[in-house]
Amino acid sequence: MFYFTLMICFVAAILLTPIVKKIAFKIGATDKPEQRKVHQGIMPRLGGLSIYLSFIIGVMIIHPSESFHIPILIGSFVIIITGMIDDIKDISAKYKLAGQIIAAFIVVIWGDMKVEFINLPFGGDLDFGPLSIPLTMLWIIGVTNAINLIDGLDGLAAGVSSIALLTIAGMAVVMGNTYVVLIALIVAVSSLGFLFYNFYPAKIFMGDVGSQFLGYIIGVLSLLGFKNITFISLIIPIIILGVPISDTFFAIIRRLINKQPISAPDKSHLHHCLLRSGFTHRQAVLLIYGMSIIFGLAAFIFSQATVWGSLIVIAVLLLVIELFVEQVGLVREDYKPLLNLIKGIKPLNLKSKG
Repeated sequence: MFYFTLMICFVAAILLTPIVKKIAFKIGATDKPEQRKVHQGIMPRLGGLSIYLSFIIGVMIIHPSESFHIPILIGSFVIIITGMIDDIKDISAKYKLAGQIIAAFIVVIWGDMKVEFINLPFGGDLDFGPLSIPLTMLWIIGVTNAINLIDGLDGLAAGVSSIALLTIAGMAVVMGNTYVVLIALIVAVSSLGFLFYNFYPAKIFMGDVGSQFLGYIIGVLSLLGFKNITFISLIIPIIILGVPISDTFFAIIRRLINKQPISAPDKSHLHHCLLRSGFTHRQAVLLIYGMSIIFGLAAFIFSQATVWGSLIVIAVLLLVIELFVEQVGLVREDYKPLLNLIKGIKPLNLKSKG
Protein backbone atom coordinates (compact mmCIF):
# COMPACT_ATOMS: atom_id res chain seq x y z
CA MET A 1 0.00 0.00 0.00
CA PHE A 2 2.79 2.42 0.87
CA TYR A 3 4.60 1.93 -2.44
CA PHE A 4 1.30 2.48 -4.24
CA THR A 5 0.90 5.73 -2.28
CA LEU A 6 4.34 6.88 -3.37
CA MET A 7 3.43 6.18 -6.99
CA ILE A 8 0.20 8.17 -6.60
CA CYS A 9 2.10 11.15 -5.12
CA PHE A 10 4.67 11.03 -7.94
CA VAL A 11 2.00 10.93 -10.65
CA ALA A 12 -0.11 13.55 -8.84
CA ALA A 13 2.80 16.02 -8.89
CA ILE A 14 3.24 15.44 -12.63
CA LEU A 15 -0.47 15.93 -13.33
CA LEU A 16 -1.00 18.88 -10.97
CA THR A 17 1.99 20.98 -12.09
CA PRO A 18 0.51 22.05 -15.49
CA ILE A 19 -2.72 23.05 -13.71
CA VAL A 20 -0.76 25.08 -11.14
CA LYS A 21 1.17 26.67 -14.02
CA LYS A 22 -2.07 27.97 -15.56
CA ILE A 23 -3.25 29.26 -12.18
CA ALA A 24 0.09 31.06 -11.65
CA PHE A 25 -0.27 32.99 -14.91
CA LYS A 26 -3.92 33.77 -14.16
CA ILE A 27 -3.29 35.25 -10.68
CA GLY A 28 -0.01 36.97 -11.60
CA ALA A 29 2.35 34.67 -9.69
CA THR A 30 5.20 35.19 -12.15
CA ASP A 31 8.93 35.83 -11.93
CA LYS A 32 10.25 38.64 -14.11
CA PRO A 33 13.90 38.74 -15.24
CA GLU A 34 16.24 41.11 -13.41
CA GLN A 35 19.94 41.64 -12.79
CA ARG A 36 20.07 39.09 -9.95
CA LYS A 37 18.15 36.37 -11.84
CA VAL A 38 19.59 33.97 -14.42
CA HIS A 39 16.45 33.42 -16.48
CA GLN A 40 15.55 35.66 -19.42
CA GLY A 41 11.74 35.60 -19.80
CA ILE A 42 8.69 35.82 -17.57
CA MET A 43 8.28 32.51 -15.73
CA PRO A 44 5.34 31.19 -13.68
CA ARG A 45 6.14 30.38 -10.09
CA LEU A 46 3.92 28.80 -7.43
CA GLY A 47 5.00 25.36 -8.71
CA GLY A 48 5.71 24.20 -5.16
CA LEU A 49 1.95 24.12 -4.65
CA SER A 50 1.82 20.91 -6.71
CA ILE A 51 4.44 19.36 -4.38
CA TYR A 52 2.36 20.35 -1.36
CA LEU A 53 -0.92 19.06 -2.83
CA SER A 54 0.76 15.74 -3.73
CA PHE A 55 2.07 15.54 -0.16
CA ILE A 56 -1.44 16.14 1.22
CA ILE A 57 -2.83 13.39 -1.04
CA GLY A 58 -0.16 11.03 0.32
CA VAL A 59 -0.80 11.73 4.01
CA MET A 60 -4.56 11.43 3.48
CA ILE A 61 -4.02 7.93 2.11
CA ILE A 62 -1.62 6.65 4.78
CA HIS A 63 -3.23 8.73 7.57
CA PRO A 64 -0.40 8.83 10.19
CA SER A 65 -1.61 8.76 13.79
CA GLU A 66 1.39 10.31 15.59
CA SER A 67 0.53 13.17 17.96
CA PHE A 68 2.84 15.61 16.21
CA HIS A 69 1.42 14.93 12.73
CA ILE A 70 -1.43 17.48 12.92
CA PRO A 71 0.89 20.29 14.18
CA ILE A 72 3.23 19.52 11.25
CA LEU A 73 0.32 19.78 8.80
CA ILE A 74 -0.92 23.06 10.30
CA GLY A 75 2.60 24.50 10.38
CA SER A 76 3.17 23.51 6.76
CA PHE A 77 -0.15 25.15 5.80
CA VAL A 78 1.05 28.42 7.39
CA ILE A 79 4.26 28.13 5.36
CA ILE A 80 2.28 27.47 2.17
CA ILE A 81 0.04 30.51 2.69
CA THR A 82 3.09 32.70 3.44
CA GLY A 83 4.86 31.42 0.32
CA MET A 84 1.81 31.88 -1.91
CA ILE A 85 1.35 35.48 -0.79
CA ASP A 86 5.03 36.14 -1.46
CA ASP A 87 4.88 34.54 -4.91
CA ILE A 88 1.90 36.74 -5.82
CA LYS A 89 2.70 40.01 -4.00
CA ASP A 90 6.48 39.87 -3.23
CA ILE A 91 6.12 40.60 0.49
CA SER A 92 9.05 41.90 2.55
CA ALA A 93 11.48 39.64 4.40
CA LYS A 94 10.01 40.53 7.82
CA TYR A 95 6.56 39.23 6.85
CA LYS A 96 8.05 36.01 5.46
CA LEU A 97 10.00 35.59 8.70
CA ALA A 98 6.82 36.17 10.71
CA GLY A 99 5.11 33.31 8.85
CA GLN A 100 8.12 31.04 9.44
CA ILE A 101 8.17 31.89 13.15
CA ILE A 102 4.46 31.05 13.51
CA ALA A 103 4.91 27.74 11.64
CA ALA A 104 7.94 26.79 13.72
CA PHE A 105 6.20 27.79 16.96
CA ILE A 106 3.18 25.58 16.15
CA VAL A 107 5.24 22.45 15.58
CA VAL A 108 7.65 23.05 18.49
CA ILE A 109 5.02 23.92 21.12
CA TRP A 110 1.95 21.97 20.00
CA GLY A 111 3.94 19.08 18.56
CA ASP A 112 6.39 19.10 21.51
CA MET A 113 9.39 18.74 19.21
CA LYS A 114 11.94 20.87 21.04
CA VAL A 115 15.54 19.67 21.44
CA GLU A 116 15.99 19.76 25.21
CA PHE A 117 19.52 18.35 25.60
CA ILE A 118 22.37 16.54 23.86
CA ASN A 119 24.78 13.94 25.21
CA LEU A 120 28.36 15.11 24.70
CA PRO A 121 30.84 12.75 22.96
CA PHE A 122 33.30 12.54 25.89
CA GLY A 123 30.77 12.24 28.70
CA GLY A 124 28.10 14.40 30.32
CA ASP A 125 25.28 16.24 28.61
CA LEU A 126 24.34 19.77 27.63
CA ASP A 127 20.88 20.81 28.84
CA PHE A 128 19.44 23.71 26.84
CA GLY A 129 16.80 24.52 29.47
CA PRO A 130 14.65 27.54 28.50
CA LEU A 131 16.73 27.95 25.31
CA SER A 132 15.39 24.67 23.92
CA ILE A 133 12.34 26.32 22.32
CA PRO A 134 14.09 29.25 20.57
CA LEU A 135 17.01 27.03 19.47
CA THR A 136 14.67 24.44 17.96
CA MET A 137 12.67 27.15 16.21
CA LEU A 138 15.92 28.69 14.95
CA TRP A 139 16.90 25.35 13.37
CA ILE A 140 13.56 25.00 11.54
CA ILE A 141 13.61 28.63 10.35
CA GLY A 142 17.29 28.35 9.37
CA VAL A 143 16.77 25.23 7.24
CA THR A 144 13.65 26.78 5.67
CA ASN A 145 15.67 29.80 4.55
CA ALA A 146 18.68 27.71 3.51
CA ILE A 147 16.59 25.81 0.95
CA ASN A 148 14.98 29.08 -0.11
CA LEU A 149 18.40 30.65 -0.76
CA ILE A 150 19.67 27.88 -3.06
CA ASP A 151 16.56 28.09 -5.24
CA GLY A 152 18.39 30.01 -7.95
CA LEU A 153 18.77 27.58 -10.87
CA ASP A 154 16.30 25.32 -12.66
CA GLY A 155 15.72 22.16 -10.65
CA LEU A 156 18.29 23.03 -7.98
CA ALA A 157 16.16 23.29 -4.83
CA ALA A 158 13.88 20.40 -5.82
CA GLY A 159 16.83 18.12 -6.58
CA VAL A 160 18.90 19.00 -3.52
CA SER A 161 15.82 18.69 -1.30
CA SER A 162 14.97 15.28 -2.79
CA ILE A 163 18.51 14.04 -2.12
CA ALA A 164 18.35 15.34 1.48
CA LEU A 165 14.93 13.75 2.03
CA LEU A 166 16.06 10.40 0.62
CA THR A 167 19.10 10.51 2.89
CA ILE A 168 16.94 11.34 5.92
CA ALA A 169 14.59 8.49 4.96
CA GLY A 170 17.54 6.09 4.70
CA MET A 171 18.86 7.12 8.09
CA ALA A 172 15.34 6.79 9.55
CA VAL A 173 15.11 3.21 8.23
CA VAL A 174 18.31 2.37 10.13
CA MET A 175 16.94 4.03 13.27
CA GLY A 176 13.48 2.44 12.92
CA ASN A 177 11.60 5.75 12.69
CA THR A 178 8.65 4.79 10.47
CA TYR A 179 6.95 8.21 10.47
CA VAL A 180 10.05 10.01 9.21
CA VAL A 181 10.50 7.37 6.48
CA LEU A 182 6.90 7.79 5.30
CA ILE A 183 6.81 11.60 5.23
CA ALA A 184 10.32 12.01 3.81
CA LEU A 185 9.63 9.62 0.92
CA ILE A 186 6.21 11.16 0.14
CA VAL A 187 7.71 14.65 -0.11
CA ALA A 188 10.74 13.33 -2.02
CA VAL A 189 8.71 11.59 -4.75
CA SER A 190 6.41 14.63 -5.00
CA SER A 191 9.49 16.80 -5.58
CA LEU A 192 10.84 14.38 -8.18
CA GLY A 193 7.50 14.47 -10.01
CA PHE A 194 7.69 18.27 -10.05
CA LEU A 195 11.23 18.04 -11.46
CA PHE A 196 9.75 16.85 -14.76
CA TYR A 197 8.75 20.49 -15.35
CA ASN A 198 11.38 22.24 -13.24
CA PHE A 199 14.67 20.75 -14.46
CA TYR A 200 16.61 22.81 -16.98
CA PRO A 201 15.13 24.31 -19.07
CA ALA A 202 12.35 24.87 -16.53
CA LYS A 203 8.74 25.42 -17.57
CA ILE A 204 7.76 26.57 -14.08
CA PHE A 205 9.54 27.66 -10.87
CA MET A 206 8.63 26.25 -7.46
CA GLY A 207 8.63 29.75 -5.97
CA ASP A 208 8.77 30.56 -2.28
CA VAL A 209 5.73 28.36 -1.71
CA GLY A 210 7.85 25.36 -2.75
CA SER A 211 11.28 26.18 -1.36
CA GLN A 212 9.90 27.23 2.03
CA PHE A 213 7.69 24.15 2.27
CA LEU A 214 10.57 21.82 1.42
CA GLY A 215 12.89 23.60 3.85
CA TYR A 216 10.26 23.47 6.59
CA ILE A 217 9.58 19.75 6.14
CA ILE A 218 13.30 18.92 5.99
CA GLY A 219 13.96 20.97 9.13
CA VAL A 220 11.13 19.27 11.03
CA LEU A 221 11.96 15.72 9.87
CA SER A 222 15.63 16.13 10.75
CA LEU A 223 14.55 17.04 14.30
CA LEU A 224 12.21 14.05 14.55
CA GLY A 225 14.90 11.69 13.31
CA PHE A 226 17.92 12.89 15.24
CA LYS A 227 16.93 14.88 18.36
CA ASN A 228 17.77 14.16 22.00
CA ILE A 229 20.27 11.36 21.44
CA THR A 230 23.90 12.41 21.15
CA PHE A 231 26.09 15.20 19.90
CA ILE A 232 26.93 12.95 16.97
CA SER A 233 23.25 12.57 16.00
CA LEU A 234 22.84 16.36 16.13
CA ILE A 235 25.63 16.75 13.55
CA ILE A 236 24.09 14.24 11.10
CA PRO A 237 21.34 16.54 9.72
CA ILE A 238 23.89 19.36 9.42
CA ILE A 239 26.04 17.12 7.21
CA ILE A 240 23.03 15.96 5.19
CA LEU A 241 22.18 19.61 4.51
CA GLY A 242 25.83 20.53 3.95
CA VAL A 243 25.26 22.29 0.61
CA PRO A 244 22.41 24.68 1.56
CA ILE A 245 23.79 25.29 5.07
CA SER A 246 27.28 26.08 3.73
CA ASP A 247 25.84 28.40 1.09
CA THR A 248 23.76 30.21 3.72
CA PHE A 249 26.66 30.43 6.20
CA PHE A 250 29.07 31.91 3.67
CA ALA A 251 26.36 34.26 2.37
CA ILE A 252 26.10 35.68 5.90
CA ILE A 253 29.91 35.95 6.17
CA ARG A 254 30.07 37.61 2.74
CA ARG A 255 27.47 40.21 3.66
CA LEU A 256 29.11 40.96 7.01
CA ILE A 257 32.48 41.45 5.29
CA ASN A 258 30.89 43.71 2.68
CA LYS A 259 28.94 45.55 5.41
CA GLN A 260 25.58 44.67 3.87
CA PRO A 261 22.36 43.65 5.64
CA ILE A 262 22.23 39.88 6.19
CA SER A 263 18.91 39.71 4.31
CA ALA A 264 20.27 41.69 1.33
CA PRO A 265 20.10 39.67 -1.93
CA ASP A 266 23.19 39.27 -4.07
CA LYS A 267 24.53 37.30 -7.03
CA SER A 268 27.33 35.46 -5.25
CA HIS A 269 25.65 32.27 -4.08
CA LEU A 270 27.16 28.89 -4.89
CA HIS A 271 25.26 28.49 -8.16
CA HIS A 272 26.21 32.01 -9.27
CA CYS A 273 29.89 31.30 -8.54
CA LEU A 274 29.79 28.06 -10.55
CA LEU A 275 28.24 29.87 -13.52
CA ARG A 276 30.97 32.53 -13.36
CA SER A 277 33.58 29.76 -13.22
CA GLY A 278 32.48 28.59 -16.67
CA PHE A 279 30.00 25.83 -15.89
CA THR A 280 26.79 25.71 -17.90
CA HIS A 281 23.42 25.96 -16.18
CA ARG A 282 22.86 22.20 -16.38
CA GLN A 283 26.45 21.38 -15.31
CA ALA A 284 26.22 23.66 -12.27
CA VAL A 285 22.98 21.99 -11.14
CA LEU A 286 24.35 18.47 -11.66
CA LEU A 287 27.57 19.38 -9.82
CA ILE A 288 25.59 20.61 -6.81
CA TYR A 289 23.50 17.42 -6.95
CA GLY A 290 26.76 15.46 -6.81
CA MET A 291 27.95 17.49 -3.84
CA SER A 292 24.65 16.83 -2.05
CA ILE A 293 25.01 13.09 -2.64
CA ILE A 294 28.57 13.18 -1.26
CA PHE A 295 27.33 14.95 1.88
CA GLY A 296 24.58 12.33 2.21
CA LEU A 297 27.10 9.50 1.98
CA ALA A 298 29.36 11.31 4.46
CA ALA A 299 26.43 11.47 6.89
CA PHE A 300 26.02 7.69 6.70
CA ILE A 301 29.75 7.14 7.27
CA PHE A 302 29.69 9.66 10.12
CA SER A 303 26.76 7.87 11.82
CA GLN A 304 28.56 4.52 11.79
CA ALA A 305 32.02 5.77 12.84
CA THR A 306 33.55 5.90 16.31
CA VAL A 307 33.83 9.24 18.11
CA TRP A 308 37.37 9.80 16.82
CA GLY A 309 36.36 8.60 13.37
CA SER A 310 33.47 11.07 13.39
CA LEU A 311 35.82 13.90 14.31
CA ILE A 312 38.10 12.95 11.39
CA VAL A 313 35.10 12.98 9.01
CA ILE A 314 34.13 16.47 10.24
CA ALA A 315 37.71 17.74 9.87
CA VAL A 316 37.99 16.41 6.30
CA LEU A 317 34.60 17.87 5.34
CA LEU A 318 35.49 21.30 6.77
CA LEU A 319 38.82 21.28 4.93
CA VAL A 320 37.20 20.31 1.61
CA ILE A 321 34.45 22.93 2.05
CA GLU A 322 36.98 25.67 2.79
CA LEU A 323 39.13 24.79 -0.23
CA PHE A 324 36.07 24.70 -2.50
CA VAL A 325 34.76 28.01 -1.13
CA GLU A 326 38.10 29.69 -1.81
CA GLN A 327 38.39 28.15 -5.28
CA VAL A 328 34.99 29.38 -6.52
CA GLY A 329 35.09 32.72 -4.63
CA LEU A 330 31.99 32.11 -2.49
CA VAL A 331 33.05 34.67 0.14
CA ARG A 332 35.05 37.05 -2.07
CA GLU A 333 37.28 36.73 -5.10
CA ASP A 334 40.40 37.61 -3.08
CA TYR A 335 39.49 35.39 -0.09
CA LYS A 336 41.97 32.50 -0.47
CA PRO A 337 43.90 32.09 2.83
CA LEU A 338 44.27 28.31 2.65
CA LEU A 339 45.06 28.22 -1.08
CA ASN A 340 47.66 30.98 -0.63
CA LEU A 341 49.18 29.01 2.27
CA ILE A 342 49.44 25.90 0.09
CA LYS A 343 51.00 27.91 -2.75
CA GLY A 344 53.48 29.40 -0.28
CA ILE A 345 54.53 25.98 1.03
CA LYS A 346 55.41 24.57 -2.42
CA PRO A 347 58.19 27.09 -3.22
CA LEU A 348 59.66 26.52 0.25
CA ASN A 349 59.83 22.77 -0.40
CA LEU A 350 61.54 23.36 -3.75
CA LYS A 351 64.11 25.71 -2.17
CA SER A 352 64.91 23.28 0.62
CA LYS A 353 65.55 20.52 -1.94
CA GLY A 354 67.90 22.78 -3.86
